[in-house]
Amino acid sequence: MSIKRTLVKEAHGAAAPVDDIWLQGWVRTRRDAKTFSFVELNDGSCLKGMQVIVNSSLPGYADLMRRAATGSAISARGRLVASQGAGQKWEVIATEFAVIGEAGADYPLQKKGCSLEFLREIAHLRPRTNLFGAVFRIRSRLAYAIHQFFQERGFHYVHTPIITASDCEGAGEMFGVSTLDPAKPPRNPDGSVDYSKDFFGRKTSLTVSGQLEGETFACALSNIYTFGPTFRAENSNTSRHAAEFWMVEPEAAFLELEGDMQLAEDFVKHLVRDACEHCAEDLEFLGKFVDKGLRERLEFVMERPFQRCSYTQAVEILASSGHAWEHPVAWGDNLQSEHERFLAEEHFKCPVTVHDYPRALKPFYMKVNAPDAAGRETVRAMDVLVPGIGEIIGGSQREERLDVLLENMARQGLKEADYRWYADLRRHGTVPHAGFGLGFERLLMFVTGVGNIRDVIPYARTPGNAAF
Repeated sequence: MSIKRTLVKEAHGAAAPVDDIWLQGWVRTRRDAKTFSFVELNDGSCLKGMQVIVNSSLPGYADLMRRAATGSAISARGRLVASQGAGQKWEVIATEFAVIGEAGADYPLQKKGCSLEFLREIAHLRPRTNLFGAVFRIRSRLAYAIHQFFQERGFHYVHTPIITASDCEGAGEMFGVSTLDPAKPPRNPDGSVDYSKDFFGRKTSLTVSGQLEGETFACALSNIYTFGPTFRAENSNTSRHAAEFWMVEPEAAFLELEGDMQLAEDFVKHLVRDACEHCAEDLEFLGKFVDKGLRERLEFVMERPFQRCSYTQAVEILASSGHAWEHPVAWGDNLQSEHERFLAEEHFKCPVTVHDYPRALKPFYMKVNAPDAAGRETVRAMDVLVPGIGEIIGGSQREERLDVLLENMARQGLKEADYRWYADLRRHGTVPHAGFGLGFERLLMFVTGVGNIRDVIPYARTPGNAAF
């Protein structure tokens, strides 16, 4: 009689012993005694493996144990019984045991600890470790929770293009997409590359954001969100930056900045709560071995309201803090990571939403405020800052007034012809609208306590690194 494979997670959740159970996975550890062996089988479905007892009376026992080294793929069938050992509810007494794929003698993930730097060099194997198994199970769960949050609130999921002809941020830090021969591209009379001969008939790049295209759908479907890969050719080797990363970008028509900030704060709380409810075992492991204050910080975020302050107030707080900043701050300067973390970790001691930034610091699409009492120009932008990371969300109310939008574009040296389709939204039924972008990897760093973005994405793409 055929039997269906059971995942280790399901086996651990069994309510009663099972006479016949079949598990498949990889050997984590093995201990041999005189007449039997303890084999820990893990299949990645949960943190904890299942102890399999293999008796020496099984046919071919000696050869099986020789081949069932750490890392080998195995199959075990037998009885699920109450465990005699501490720390586990069930164990399996094998009636059949097979080695599906042997691990070589040079298998690098032995019982001794490995540094994160070393594990990045074997990124194809690191998901088998406890740390990365936990991180990527949480990543999977939170990807689901993102869709759940927006679907339950009437947002429609839109797939915006990965290849684009527009630079949403206006910073020029984009990866080009071309089929032209880089050694001998066609040239215009002035010597520049003639992109009219390229595949798309124009210069194109990998997207830095799906926002602009998302706005077009929000102005038809009211509430939309995108969730997909984005790319930035920024030569930055910090622990918070990657050249390829995933972004969550909701956009809502008839929404202004106040509602945008509330949506962002509710979103972060939802994701943290979901992780605490559905990833408790993995979070407990990370709290023990990665960040001892992790669970306390996550519960603090769930329970407390976020604080809000304007950029102007934030600068005043930083200037009067008495801190010796590496990057001195003055009104009109960008807030650096040290400033953001001070606000969240030391001043407010909780997540904080900073809003109304100087106009000169922000992209062309953000709504312009009336000048303040000092004549300074700001835009209706907001950033959500969290302890341990700094900025996790950036967003704004979008500029719906055509004349002001065109003025912004001219100020930033953008050609109206390149964004005519975007400006058309302001010509045909314009409405106030707002949205934000959440860096998925930054969120994962916050939720897991892992300190480097390279360790919360399956294969990191950073300057000089595309090894896998």
